[in-house]
Amino acid sequence: MSNLGTVLNVQRFTLHDGPGIRTEFFLKGCPLRCDWCGNPESFNRHIEVGVFQNKCISNTSCGSCIEVCPAPDMLIFTDSTLNQVTRDQCTACLACSEDCPSEAIRQWGDSMSVEQCMTLIRKDKGFYQRSGGGVTISGGEPLLQANFVLELFSKCQQEGIHTCLESSFFANWNRIERLLPVTDLFISDIKLMDSQRHKTHTGVDNRKILNNLKALATTDKAIILRIPVIPHVNDDDDNIHATADFIINEMGSKVQALQLLSFMRLGEEKYQSLGLPYKMQDLQFDRISFQRRVSDIADYFNSRGIHCTVGTKESNG
Repeated sequence: MSNLGTVLNVQRFTLHDGPGIRTEFFLKGCPLRCDWCGNPESFNRHIEVGVFQNKCISNTSCGSCIEVCPAPDMLIFTDSTLNQVTRDQCTACLACSEDCPSEAIRQWGDSMSVEQCMTLIRKDKGFYQRSGGGVTISGGEPLLQANFVLELFSKCQQEGIHTCLESSFFANWNRIERLLPVTDLFISDIKLMDSQRHKTHTGVDNRKILNNLKALATTDKAIILRIPVIPHVNDDDDNIHATADFIINEMGSKVQALQLLSFMRLGEEKYQSLGLPYKMQDLQFDRISFQRRVSDIADYFNSRGIHCTVGTKESNG
């Protein structure tokens, strides 16, 4: 087993990803590239730096990053402020982020041991006990770090702490199967039912995902499904009807709830910090009409006997 995980973020006292008050660990690394993802800093598994040009003091009045960087030629300046780094040369030594006085250079991700995670978790055990909460691991895609998840969840269950895994389910089944004994609740998206459309908008087809969901439905595990509803991408009747058919015919009563997550324009500054394009930049839609459409979709699922709510979440990857 691996005792170290690459953790993007830890959020305590969360309420959205599982029952009760929870501590949530977001792991780095994801095999999908969803057009609408608000967390591009989760794409790569390795620790990296993000550059926020609007916070840079300038290389003439500051220049601390130049002084500490082992390869300062890879620092790219525009109008005297740091714009980006040459990422194929950056070793993520993090000297620049540690020394930057204006936080224009941010460290995305950190290595944490299972015991470090458990130290944080134990601080909140009283809140879990009073609220029916626990620990959630999300991403990125946590199944890329399945050994770390297995060890952390095993520790949690030894101490009577509820565990929840939020995953895209784009992984080999054996990774999921190993986690079944230590995971109380699984949360997964259903983004698009048509395999080719799924690949167009996420970078991968959905056959492995759907097969894994069908396999999970044969176990005794609790399941919550989510649809990140994206205007002009997956909010059409054909996709919604096909999704309902799949849930009813292939998963049945094992799905506790279906949550609709309305698209929000998130993460643009983070894309810029990584030198990546934001694919939803040109998306145009009327917010009021879209919210009405999301409500209609929820009504449709409920009319088919699928308990559906319009949920909230800080990001929808």
